[in-house]
Amino acid sequence: MITRTILPQLHRLLELYPVVTVTGPRQSGKTTLARNALPDWNYVSLEDPDIRSFCKGDCRGFLATYPERTIIDEAQRVPELFSYLQTHVDAAGRNGMYVLTGSQNMNMMESISQSLAGRTSVLKLLPLSYEEQEDAGILPESVDAQIFTGGYPRIFDSRIPPAQFCKDYIELYVERDVRQLRSIGDLDTFKRFVRLCAGRIGQLLNVQNLADDCGIGATTARSWLSVLETSFIIHFLKPEFRNFSKRLVKTPKLYFCDTAVACSLLEIRDAGQLSSHYLRGSLFENLVVNRFRAGAFNRGEESDLTFWRDKSGVEIDLLSKSAGTDGQPVRAWEIKAGSTYSEDYFKNLRHWSDLSGVPSENCSVIYTGQNPMKTKSGNLVPWSKLNI
Repeated sequence: MITRTILPQLHRLLELYPVVTVTGPRQSGKTTLARNALPDWNYVSLEDPDIRSFCKGDCRGFLATYPERTIIDEAQRVPELFSYLQTHVDAAGRNGMYVLTGSQNMNMMESISQSLAGRTSVLKLLPLSYEEQEDAGILPESVDAQIFTGGYPRIFDSRIPPAQFCKDYIELYVERDVRQLRSIGDLDTFKRFVRLCAGRIGQLLNVQNLADDCGIGATTARSWLSVLETSFIIHFLKPEFRNFSKRLVKTPKLYFCDTAVACSLLEIRDAGQLSSHYLRGSLFENLVVNRFRAGAFNRGEESDLTFWRDKSGVEIDLLSKSAGTDGQPVRAWEIKAGSTYSEDYFKNLRHWSDLSGVPSENCSVIYTGQNPMKTKSGNLVPWSKLNI
């Protein structure tokens, strides 16, 4: 069994709240996490038609049958349950009564905000992180193999080839979920839209350009981006709004929640293709961003990551405020897919350090080589030795 880093946070929050909600992509391990963490609790799944029918028809009876210490899987399938949960846990006045899991973040969060605000804390479980794979002894040996394999647990548990798993994942889960979340009439056009998104990994989001390439309107493109973000297929990295140079870019960058899914959409069939692929650098950047993001979520925190770019094209890939006391970004990271040292790696960091006043020791370059270095311009950090 693979130990999930987020597990202590689940136990901690059950001592503080009557309900803990675990959300995240389909197949990221939410059910397994909850059942392994709480083996003596009741478990019910609202994917089961009989259980869902019982819950829909008689929420009070459902909660009387499962009054506490119960894991309710795919809870968003019965949105009306949340209002009954509110009155039930308020009457009980105890913490640690329920764990809810769900994949469709929009439906789940709407129900929580309406009924369970203040009564639940939300954990986001992403696919297996670098650290979790390493601790379990299943980490692919090369960076390219890590990009290609991604982190979905079934790829490792059932030894499913990543290309096969991701093809099925996209067909069976993405298509079903997007139909449930919002009406999408032309699914073939939507598939093309998702592939076009994969070709824009690490780029500034240009909704109009994306819409034009897909042959749809900008309003539709924004709606579909929201669907993909809600379904934990893509996520956005927000720009840093400190206007150090007075000429700041304020557009987010687009990334995928799992690089294996992106590889599948880009029709990359094996890790060997990545060495010469035109998007290798962007995919490695995506891998690094996901590692930082998973680290925050596994600590029970929201990600504080941003990027900085001015209108002349000078960019810092990642800024982290986690060590700051006044909102000042204190760590800056550039991400390079190269494996040998180059002084040019630090060019943008030196420029940004001069503008922001953040010292060079707080500036680092993450690369695919093996040797850490401390230079006058900042630190060179191997991907394999990165400490998040």
